[in-house]
Amino acid sequence: MSVDIQRVKGNGRPGAVRAVASEGSSVLTKDKDQRLEEFEAVALGYADQLFRVALRLVRDHGRAEDLVQETYLQAWRSFHRFELGTNLRAWLFRILFNVHYSERRQEHWQVASTEEAMAETIAYDPPTPQHVTEEEVLSALERVPREFQVPVVLADVEELSYKEIAEALRIPVGTVMSRLHRGRKMLRTELASYAHAAGYSTTAE
Repeated sequence: MSVDIQRVKGNGRPGAVRAVASEGSSVLTKDKDQRLEEFEAVALGYADQLFRVALRLVRDHGRAEDLVQETYLQAWRSFHRFELGTNLRAWLFRILFNVHYSERRQEHWQVASTEEAMAETIAYDPPTPQHVTEEEVLSALERVPREFQVPVVLADVEELSYKEIAEALRIPVGTVMSRLHRGRKMLRTELASYAHAAGYSTTAE
């Protein structure tokens, strides 16, 4: 069976993703049609979340759409193995990261040495600036190294739990907590630098 994922775009961005299963030119059987409806009902609601994270990973609108498309393609192909009632959101994010990093095998996400290097640069924990906008926060977040940025996005923007992030990234919960702590500190450092340059006050002032 072949699967094609079609994007339904609205206002220049993917408003939904339509999964269409076909077997040659034949019509879907009742069981396959029912399974497809089941997949769409439970999976497509996460399309916007997947797209936002994909966009941060690849930093290109078209490539992010392709990544989400391939994620849903792989998810549909594996859906017969998914147990309904378990954590679908973490499962979809895990597929998204697997797809992304399988396309960049030469750049595996190995960050132990990066974490050690970063630890020396973030000993100071600056206060949180006041009166910064959401756009300014997101802009500062772009300057945080991706291995720390992604857990912050998953936790603080997409509101995944520590356990969901651990499942999606296939790392221990303790590592999630460590990267979140450092990522948030890096973000505060970026915001403090911006606030100082812009003349904003901080909570410590």
